[in-house]
Amino acid sequence: MRSAIPVALAVLLASCASGPRMATVSASPPFVAERFFAGRLDGVGTLKIVLHAPVTTHVSSVGRLGADGTLVLDQHIEQQGRPARDRHWGIRPLGNGRYTGTLTDASGPVVGEAVGNRLHLRFATKGGMRVDQWLTLSPDAQVAQNHLIVRKLGVTVATLDETISKLP
Repeated sequence: MRSAIPVALAVLLASCASGPRMATVSASPPFVAERFFAGRLDGVGTLKIVLHAPVTTHVSSVGRLGADGTLVLDQHIEQQGRPARDRHWGIRPLGNGRYTGTLTDASGPVVGEAVGNRLHLRFATKGGMRVDQWLTLSPDAQVAQNHLIVRKLGVTVATLDETISKLP
């Protein structure tokens, strides 16, 4: 009976963190990160952390291309119940839909790959967690659905579902 308790707890935690199904992948429009994230963007979403109530997030972003083709993305993050904070991305295209980069919150490199209208980013956090982020571009290329999963020791501990919109 005692050995079943940790397994039951792990299953419960994983089920609490599951999110909605990801948006549908299609061949077009292709997700070109340096095109979508250039300019001003606004993101609104819901963060679900195991054993906590869901919280609303708001992310204001400004992206620009550097002289070397690197996408520089500055973000201001507001999260219900926490102080606002700033985050910085640097994403460099490698060709054939592949990317590498840096992120303030990451402990090492960010790696990414775009297939059709979906961009998949992966990185480890400074807290020892693994993050998988899927961004799916809308047919008009003006909105991306962001589905992010955070895992610790292989167990899902948080999810974020966010809608990111390009601003004029």
